[in-house]
Amino acid sequence: MTGRGRRQSPERGAPPPLPPAALAPLPPRSRRCRFAPAPAPAMARPRGARGLLAAAALLGFLQASSSFEVKDSSGNACIIANLTVAFSVEYKSSGQKELAYFFLPQNATVEPQSSCGKGNTSHPVLVLGFGAGHSLSLNFSENADKYQVKELVFSYNLSDATLFPNSTAGKMKTPKVSVKTNIQAYMGTKYRCISSKNIRVKNVTITFSNVTLEAYVTNGTFSMNKTECAEDMVSTTAVVPTSPKRTTSQVPTTSPIPTTSPAPTASPPDPAVGKYNVTGPNGTCVLAYMGLQLNITYLKKDDKMGLDLLNFIPNNTASSGTCDSTSAFLNLTFEKTRVIFRFALNTSTGKFFLQGVNLSTTLPSEAKVPKFEASNNSMSELRATVGNSYKCSAEENLQVTDKALVNIFNVQIQVFKIDGDKFGAVEECQLDENNMLIPIIVGAALAGLVLIVLIAYLIGRKRSHAGYQTI
Repeated sequence: MTGRGRRQSPERGAPPPLPPAALAPLPPRSRRCRFAPAPAPAMARPRGARGLLAAAALLGFLQASSSFEVKDSSGNACIIANLTVAFSVEYKSSGQKELAYFFLPQNATVEPQSSCGKGNTSHPVLVLGFGAGHSLSLNFSENADKYQVKELVFSYNLSDATLFPNSTAGKMKTPKVSVKTNIQAYMGTKYRCISSKNIRVKNVTITFSNVTLEAYVTNGTFSMNKTECAEDMVSTTAVVPTSPKRTTSQVPTTSPIPTTSPAPTASPPDPAVGKYNVTGPNGTCVLAYMGLQLNITYLKKDDKMGLDLLNFIPNNTASSGTCDSTSAFLNLTFEKTRVIFRFALNTSTGKFFLQGVNLSTTLPSEAKVPKFEASNNSMSELRATVGNSYKCSAEENLQVTDKALVNIFNVQIQVFKIDGDKFGAVEECQLDENNMLIPIIVGAALAGLVLIVLIAYLIGRKRSHAGYQTI
């Protein structure tokens, strides 16, 4: 079940486009192919369905990563934080339990209570205010050679009808929850964590993802050095013999001499379909069948552009994840590459959807920067009604950034409500419906053409008989 990269023609609009020269043949056990692509277009579209992604509406409450700074009296930053935060709050509404799910918005403000600290008397604190009286506080402390978010405090206003409709909070209008965390890093380094980290306290779940933060900043900007969270650490265990090998295919982009170009070859095969699942407190909460391929454009050491195509091999891919009533995470790790799918529940429509994708990988040795990370937490793909499964036989391209795509093949996925570890009723993707519609239209057109010819023949035959006189 090994695989190679999949090519697409630039004229068909599937980014990132490849050069006109064909790829060199790859050994059957190769897992990566590399070449120099033409500049990538701004948007990715599914093959054979231009504009379908443009028609997909993003949900209003989804937010991308937000950036915040706390500065001292001289205007120098002492705390810098880029992060995505999601909140899940259980509250009472007319005697029943309801669940509110929302994000820290990008227009959240750094509140005056934020501080750089004063020696041993007080420690740095970042207080973020948003909405109608909600706030999130990160209280830092230092110990020997490390600093950490010692306490996380979240206050929310149940009188905010936008987030908590029909709330019957009684006297507890502005509850506050606090919890200690294990978010820590070495002094003089930035804390980096692409993976999602769920922090549960009482009736509140706070989910951090795509986090880069640093406290006790000395030069006003992020340190070049970083401390990675444990969730992002990928095993470097030696690869078993069944693991695919790397090959290099060099394609000239300027030389017009045909003899220097590799021989043409057919498109590489699609990645093998793997079965992945996540088990939660109430049983299976994520069930997924799909072939998975990464498509990454990168800068090489010679300042030329390269393309790395990586097919995940199911037998060598480890899966894990977590889930609660409104969010679920599927983590897939293949060698030194990790992809995290984040799913969310839209309670107003009763549909689940892919909300975000985070990925990290090690690029080929020719890359100028070998470590590659990317994330997109403002997606709205793979949507289906809870209790049903989403299915798509056509290839779909999920755009993470302008340099990274996640291509999925023959996908069928169901999240949250799964009975007996089996898929529910199928909801077909638009691509498959279009593919089914085309033969129907062609068949109907042919049938209409045959009918027109038959009618014309009968009319002509009748007119020919009318030209004779009976004797």
